[in-house]
Amino acid sequence: MRAAVGDGIVVRGHHVADPDRKGVILGVEGDDGAPPYLVRWDDGHETTFFPGPDAEVEHHPAGPMG
Repeated sequence: MRAAVGDGIVVRGHHVADPDRKGVILGVEGDDGAPPYLVRWDDGHETTFFPGPDAEVEHHPAGPMG
């Protein structure tokens, strides 16, 4: 998994009724975009996050408009 600052991250719910957990990557602590990531979650909490197989990075285009 590779990510950049500003990318989104989604952790899928484990059961049918579980909501997805979403956040924004504030920092990349691994080499070349690798985890761990500093993430600000939708509820406002910030954590160091080591993604598992239920996590997906939503890449956002770089540049002045991205």
